Amino acid sequence: MTKKHLVFIVNPKSGVEREKIVKKAIDTTLDSEQYSYEIVHTQYAKHGIELAKEAAGKGAFAVVAVGGDGSVNDVANGLNGTDTALAIIPKGSGNGTARTLGIPLEINAALKVINKGNTINMDIAFANDRLFISNAGVAFDALIAKKFAKSVRRGMAMYSWLVTKYMWLYNERSFDMLIDGKPYKERAFIVCVCNMQQFGYNFKIAPQADWTDGLFDVIIIRRFPKILGGMLVLRAMTGTITKSPYVTFMRAKEVTISNPVLKLMQTDGDAHECESTIRFKLKPGAQKIIVP
Repeated sequence: MTKKHLVFIVNPKSGVEREKIVKKAIDTTLDSEQYSYEIVHTQYAKHGIELAKEAAGKGAFAVVAVGGDGSVNDVANGLNGTDTALAIIPKGSGNGTARTLGIPLEINAALKVINKGNTINMDIAFANDRLFISNAGVAFDALIAKKFAKSVRRGMAMYSWLVTKYMWLYNERSFDMLIDGKPYKERAFIVCVCNMQQFGYNFKIAPQADWTDGLFDVIIIRRFPKILGGMLVLRAMTGTITKSPYVTFMRAKEVTISNPVLKLMQTDGDAHECESTIRFKLKPGAQKIIVP
């Protein structure tokens, strides 16, 4: 029987010790009768896209993103339009995509998911031409993504501190939106276009999102008394944010968001410059992914 080939993409900046742990776990847990494998390393930002594309071109059964949501996004970008499956070993900070999909955060447990080889076809999304698989936003979440990327410390404590600090400083903006052709105008704290459920750390911005239904979950958090910020966070952690009186929730196939001074957005937690008008579209069932 010909073995199915896996390519593990690892960021060497994550440290020599972590790589040793990953290699040991693969050698002890991966089903060697079913799979052959190789480990490749990213050398610079977005190198994972090229490595994933190269692996798919050589006929890999799956490319395994060893990292956080940014690493998963890079691999998905590289696999776009191929038959190669995406797999995840969560090694990031928030791990929103892995948590949403039910992929265990412990490395051996995540490898056992790969051993079972259960695949589904999930939707992938585009903000103009930029691919994302979990969520994209143009307001407060984009600011937090930018600040978090620049912070030396990672983890839930740092993320919570940034959210708390900047929530009080953030000035809501007015956005013109076209949601499945219907116009909306809203002064909003967050406008998030979601294919999956959470930002990470179990902060569920779109708790009902389904990554196989061909629809976005659009979450708009309108201006709210900042003193109630803790209640909104609690709702997000318990999956009830769409029940808040300050939240509007819609499902749509296509979304357009405009603001003349819009310059920053986030896709899958990665902050970057953007155009003043962003068109969001879905590609239903376009990416094969290994899930529990």
